[in-house]
Amino acid sequence: MQKQTISTKPIRSLEDALERCQTLGMRVSRQRHYILELLWKAKEHLSARDIYDRLNLEGKEIGHTSVYQNLEALSSAGIIESIERCDGRLYGNISDSHSHVNCLDTNQILDVHLELPLEIIRYVEEKTGVRITDYSVNFYGYRVSQD
Repeated sequence: MQKQTISTKPIRSLEDALERCQTLGMRVSRQRHYILELLWKAKEHLSARDIYDRLNLEGKEIGHTSVYQNLEALSSAGIIESIERCDGRLYGNISDSHSHVNCLDTNQILDVHLELPLEIIRYVEEKTGVRITDYSVNFYGYRVSQD
């Protein structure tokens, strides 16, 4: 019996996310499609409540439970990102490795693809005895004024 392998191609678009759902055998219900579509359109990290409110404002009626269940399924499958914060979970559309800039003024989380210099990676490996295969960096700061 041959082992089936699931594609590890990064999910960078709504189409990629829908394709990954199908590859994993997940049903792409109307509600699941609405949530994925909103996350790619919003291009920001949203709480389950934000997602619920925005979809209902758009006339796409969906229940609280459906939103939470779909977000859990999508994040557990690695199709969307889930970030734990002290004030709750936020969901984003990028599931591949990336770093975050946390804006302390607006409470926004901005995605950034970053490649650290090899010297830094080697330094961390030397200090910890762990071979680094992936990483994510969190930056914190305030908006630079546009004066």
